Amino acid sequence: MADVACPLCAGDGGALVWRGAHLRVIRAQEAGFPAFYRVVWNAHVAEFSDLSAAERAHCMDAVTLVEQALREHVAPAKVNIAALGNMVPHLHWHVIARFAWDSHFPAPVWAAAQRPSPAAQEDTVRALLPALEAALRPRLAALPLP
Repeated sequence: MADVACPLCAGDGGALVWRGAHLRVIRAQEAGFPAFYRVVWNAHVAEFSDLSAAERAHCMDAVTLVEQALREHVAPAKVNIAALGNMVPHLHWHVIARFAWDSHFPAPVWAAAQRPSPAAQEDTVRALLPALEAALRPRLAALPLP
């Protein structure tokens, strides 16, 4: 059931990459982090434990596919995965490619910037995202449904 006050019920939550029956993958518009994705559960649930075991497996399989696509296409120094939901209590996972050159590395993306954001490196990563997303879509579509 949708929550009319919830921004992830009201809209995609970013640039839609793929939508399935139970979840969607979006590219977030987070300044300084060009390869920042979210796996968003379509139904309004607040916690991962609200899902059935099969739904949890489906969700984590999608998170894994996003991580693998990031590693294959943009070769980050690290991939951060987090499910917070303090500000938006709608189940979603952050899957973020991190680079040694990013403005916050090695600190979390939510920490204070440690250096200016390197526009040229960010643009290089952004140029790789269409191929990443094109490769990711059929993999997500092939996931077995819960």
